[in-house]
Amino acid sequence: MAATVARHKHVYVCHDCHSAQSKVVAKQYTSSEVVEDDYHHKQETRIQGVVRKKMVEKYVREESMIRGPQFLTTLRSHTVWEHTPVKLYCTVEGYPTPLVKWYKDGVSIDMSSIKYNVQDNVGIHTLEIAKCETDDTAQYTAMAGNIHGQVSTQASVIVKRIREEGHSSSYAWLPYTIPMLPEIKYTKINITFLETFGSVFGTEGDTVTLAATTTATPNLTNLQPEAQWFRDDHRLSDSKWVKIESARGETKLTLPHLNKDDEGVYTLRMVTKGGDAVHSAFVSCADGPPPVPGAPGAPMDIKIHDANRDYVIVSWKPPNTTTEGPIIGYFVDRCETGTENWVQCNDSPIKICKYPVPGLFEGHSYYFRVRAINSHGISKPSRISDPIAALDPTEFERLHAIKLGGKLDVVIYHDDVEDGKKVPGTPSKLYASETDRTYVVLSWKPAPYQGQAPVWYYIEKCLAESGAWQRVNTQVPVRSPRYAVFDLSEGKQYLFRVLAANMYGSSEASEPTEPIQTQELHGVPSAPGQVVATRETDTSLLIQWAEPKEPNNLIGYYIDVCVKGSKDWGSANHKPHKNNKFVVQGLTTGETYAFRVQAINELGLSDESQESSPLSVKAALTTPSAPYDIALLACDGESMVLNWKHPVHSGGSPVVEYYIDKHRHGEHTWREINIPPIKERLFKVEHLSAGAVYEFMVYGGSLAGLGAPSAPSKAFHCDAWTIPEPGPAYDMTFCEIRDDSVLVEWKAPVYTGASPITGYFVDFAKKGSDEWHCSNESHAVSHRYHKVTGLEVGVSYVFRVRAANAEGAGKPSLASNPVVAKAVKGAQEMTCTVDEESGDLILSFESCQITESSHFVWKKFYKEITDFSKGIVIKTEGNISKLIFKHPDQGDMGCFSVAVTNTDGVSASHEIHAEELEKMLAKSYGIRHPVIPLKTQLAYKILERGRMRFWLQAEHISSAVTYKFLANNNELSPTNPNHASHDVEAGIIEFVLDHFTEDSEGTFTVQIEDGKARGQSSLVLVGADFKAALADAEHQRSEYVRVKDGPHFSEFLSVHVGDDCSVALICKVDNLKKETALHWFKDGVEITPEGPVNLASGTCKLPISLFSKASTGIYKATISDDRGKHQSQIEISGHAFDEIINKLSKLAGSSATELAIHCTATGIQLQCHMKYYTEEMKIHWLHVERKLSHSEKVRIGGTPAMATMEIIEPTDKDKGLYHIQIIDTDKTYTRTIDLSGNAYDKAFAEFTTLKEEAYAEAKRGKVLGGLPDVVTIMEKKTLSLTCTVCGDPKPQVTWLKNGAEVYTDDQYLVSLESGKFASLTIKRVSLEDCGRYTMTVQNKYGGESVDIVVSAYKHGDTIPQAKPTLTPKSIIPPKRPIEIPGPKVVTPAPSPAPSHVSSPAGAKSPTSPKGLKSPTPARSMKSPTPTRRK
Repeated sequence: MAATVARHKHVYVCHDCHSAQSKVVAKQYTSSEVVEDDYHHKQETRIQGVVRKKMVEKYVREESMIRGPQFLTTLRSHTVWEHTPVKLYCTVEGYPTPLVKWYKDGVSIDMSSIKYNVQDNVGIHTLEIAKCETDDTAQYTAMAGNIHGQVSTQASVIVKRIREEGHSSSYAWLPYTIPMLPEIKYTKINITFLETFGSVFGTEGDTVTLAATTTATPNLTNLQPEAQWFRDDHRLSDSKWVKIESARGETKLTLPHLNKDDEGVYTLRMVTKGGDAVHSAFVSCADGPPPVPGAPGAPMDIKIHDANRDYVIVSWKPPNTTTEGPIIGYFVDRCETGTENWVQCNDSPIKICKYPVPGLFEGHSYYFRVRAINSHGISKPSRISDPIAALDPTEFERLHAIKLGGKLDVVIYHDDVEDGKKVPGTPSKLYASETDRTYVVLSWKPAPYQGQAPVWYYIEKCLAESGAWQRVNTQVPVRSPRYAVFDLSEGKQYLFRVLAANMYGSSEASEPTEPIQTQELHGVPSAPGQVVATRETDTSLLIQWAEPKEPNNLIGYYIDVCVKGSKDWGSANHKPHKNNKFVVQGLTTGETYAFRVQAINELGLSDESQESSPLSVKAALTTPSAPYDIALLACDGESMVLNWKHPVHSGGSPVVEYYIDKHRHGEHTWREINIPPIKERLFKVEHLSAGAVYEFMVYGGSLAGLGAPSAPSKAFHCDAWTIPEPGPAYDMTFCEIRDDSVLVEWKAPVYTGASPITGYFVDFAKKGSDEWHCSNESHAVSHRYHKVTGLEVGVSYVFRVRAANAEGAGKPSLASNPVVAKAVKGAQEMTCTVDEESGDLILSFESCQITESSHFVWKKFYKEITDFSKGIVIKTEGNISKLIFKHPDQGDMGCFSVAVTNTDGVSASHEIHAEELEKMLAKSYGIRHPVIPLKTQLAYKILERGRMRFWLQAEHISSAVTYKFLANNNELSPTNPNHASHDVEAGIIEFVLDHFTEDSEGTFTVQIEDGKARGQSSLVLVGADFKAALADAEHQRSEYVRVKDGPHFSEFLSVHVGDDCSVALICKVDNLKKETALHWFKDGVEITPEGPVNLASGTCKLPISLFSKASTGIYKATISDDRGKHQSQIEISGHAFDEIINKLSKLAGSSATELAIHCTATGIQLQCHMKYYTEEMKIHWLHVERKLSHSEKVRIGGTPAMATMEIIEPTDKDKGLYHIQIIDTDKTYTRTIDLSGNAYDKAFAEFTTLKEEAYAEAKRGKVLGGLPDVVTIMEKKTLSLTCTVCGDPKPQVTWLKNGAEVYTDDQYLVSLESGKFASLTIKRVSLEDCGRYTMTVQNKYGGESVDIVVSAYKHGDTIPQAKPTLTPKSIIPPKRPIEIPGPKVVTPAPSPAPSHVSSPAGAKSPTSPKGLKSPTPARSMKSPTPTRRK
């Protein structure tokens, strides 16, 4: 309707313009043409009058039109003096809210500059220049735009300079591009709020009043300000829910029945022609008491869309469910205006926040409301919508004015003009004006038609590519060229066409639309990203968060808040907030809060975001105070170096920018020196006039804005300094304030004088005294810090510093601020210790004061430590900070200090002297390099068979002890035939050397490492000692051979990895006989090898198949006969296991084939064939250089012959380059495949086919059991063939006898009970009933058939022996295409029942409930037990 009215207005304006043009050129036309123009103008005017009248009579109410931006108030040009402020105003409206950008001479203005202050206050946009310069003379443009267009407004700003005597102004004339406008004089009215309203926190049903009182200066009766009220940038007016009262200087807004729709920021704007005054506050509305405990809050923001003759679309926003259960659906109610009869529109709850309501009566008006449902109950209804009329939105387009008797006489519809028996023309321009998941709204242009016979329309649809057209509205003809087609399938593509008809016939069908796809359900949004809380005021915090990665038609956000340490979450807003910034009001000053956010769309609420970091509520930021004590540090006759002191109050944020103004002595105009801000408190002012006298002012700037200027400096003469002594020092700071001392720091002078600076003198005096005392008069300090001692406790002192060179002491610095010689309460000194475990050197300081913004600053020789490359670490926990020296050495000698920021000067220092450092380094070395104490030194003992045992005993060792034995500096192998071991309890470490020979002479050493502790012991066997030991060993060896002459291992167990990746244990045996037996053991359990053991070759082998982590353990081989027994043992674990895996990886990597694609029913699988694969190998899969890991989306595994990686349910995101990396210690083997383009398309198509086939296999009709293969029965008995069937949907069962279908009659009874139990009953069996019976079970996904052979015998005959033959089931293929339905949300039933909806990947055949048995044959059937089909 709104669009229709807009078009008529447009036509009306065009005819006005045309008429105006006709008047200008009237002499060029005949009088009849002029009359005709005037007639058309009056005709359009008449039609517009009828339209307006009908709109009022129909009570049509529609929501605000979506519109482009429009300036209500444009920019006004200004002429101002230099160094004065100027502010440009404009007011813009539009929907969505337009975005305004500012330009200066066509160039976008840098909003980050502190020079410009840009604000947007409920549609009023301002650009303020605090201090205008002549460079600001320009043309300024405000550009407003939204998705419907953009508009702009321009104004000129002219900055005039006060012309100085004897100087000409460079801006006495202006460029031609800047228009010269006369000065505009107007009455400036200043509006001041005397009383304002604050934030309100109410509950549904409350009455809320916002009131304000203002005063205007001057107070003119005919120029009173207008009160304008806004809620979230939308102008409010008197209505059922909002009452506005305004009188002279007073205004009041009342919400008589507070509702969540009323929540938002309320802004009062008092507007005059010369400006306005604005005040805003937040109104919160919490849910009222629910009808039943735990029920959800009411929905809100009910909107009506696409009103038509018989239907509307209702949308709403979901309530917040912070403390209630999740929403499971909604009910939509309607009520005809003038009645109280509310009717529920939907029988079952709907899941989404949008619902088309059909079945309305044309011309009737309705109200709508919505109720939410959860597991506890139904909410209160929402606020009712505005009334909406069910009307044809194109009704007024069919109006037509006809001329009677040469005059405009009547306005009627086109249909009312008689034009004979004429068939209407074909409609055109058919398109979908709106699409949803299950419906499409169609619109078309009717063909020109003039006739009295009514015209109606038929709509036809067909699935894309099917070609089967189906009429939609067979019973309800449509009169208006707009229709909503319901009951469409989600995500399908449709074609539509329309036919026009009347009583004389129908037109040809219109051109079909392009394929129109219904929307798919995408789910709720993903959780919002990181939530950040920042300070706003002393009772509010600003919350910002990252938008969801998957917004899915985002509606807004809900913000939850809780006090730190509790889990009692509450709602910060009860109405969805559209932006990703929100100011949480009504917080307690000093309390700490955490926040989280949920995103909302028409399907509901997302998961909660992660909680924000806790933040305390503090006072709002303010501008800094003024800098002070401007000092002159140097002057060369053309420039001056200035320094000043930091503002006393920063306003809550650091002061990061400074601006300097100057003026010559005797002048009145201050001029800005620096355009870019100054970051340091030191600046060189250049381009000065020699001999002139200047004064300076300094401004400080922070995030809160520009602070007040400093007081003017002293008058500085611009004369070059030539004094030989140094200039003044500057920037004095104080730390380590104690009862009798203060440490002073400063910066070196800028002006050094005639020679380099050699030292400094520090003077001090009591506050208010002119008697200065030098703290170090006897000798100047060469560094820029000094501790002043001998002070009186509690006395306030001031300090100054004098720099000295060879010529003497120079000018003193400015006196410092007063400092009281009194230690901070609870102050502690720094401690220096050595860590008993790590041996680190640690300087530790515990602060007696700490704040959230405090941090510890560590210095050496009072210069901040920034180099951490030498192992210096700063570790801070709470109020304790440590400076840790990981590698202390002689270079760590010196004076170290620490200061704690944002405290009352908490600081301390400690000087490490050479003697102290030497002691601590020695202690550190002892801790870092401890010695293992030994009870006995390394000794030896001769064992049987001539083996040599070396051993020692320590005071104590741990289970983590490691050691190695060396002979003549060569490490001895601890593996077979040698052996090394230790006993933790006894502290004994031993090594058994199997072969002690003449080559063993020399020094034997054991090196022990236990944690950080180390130990070593050596044994020297040379000369006579060695000969004695060798003789003893040979004697023991010969005795062993003589006594133990039996089977033994000539080579002990070892691991062999073959080229085919086979792993086996190998050993050699000797001195065997026929009865000698070999046995294998793993972890004490005997292993029986495959195949016979052949000892004749002397080599024994135990294959380890499929080597993996399960193969680890202790393996042992024993060989024995009546002469004795010998054994060999090897442990496969740890390093030994890793070496085997590394050899296998090398063989597998070198044999790996290129990657191949293999598709399954669950995804796309990449395969790499190789000689052997086990999961213990170091194998990585990568996708576009991103390492993949096993998950629900990616399944990594393999078989012994290949490695696999399967992408489950692949999407376009899974396209790209894939790599497999097989890694051994020496090399990385890489294989690559490109899964994109045609390769991906083919693989995806194959996966889709397999997935469909698997789904069909799971859902097709099946015979679960119960039928025999062969049945033999006596004549005249009753045979019942019964079995259980399954399928989804329920299958159809057909019985055939020898290929002919069997129907129920007197002889046969065919039944299917509950869709599961199928049976065929043959009454009074005869020989004619013998044959092959076939049962077929089938649904749309396919099925199967089984055969049963029935034979009969006469009474008294011998029962023939049944010879069952296993006949395979015949599988019936599915009907194609196979449709896999999307996931459905099943409403819980009153009683539990097995689910019939499952995902294709996990589909299984349904099974009978427990306790349910298949029917058995009738008792009268006497036959051998038939063979059951498995």
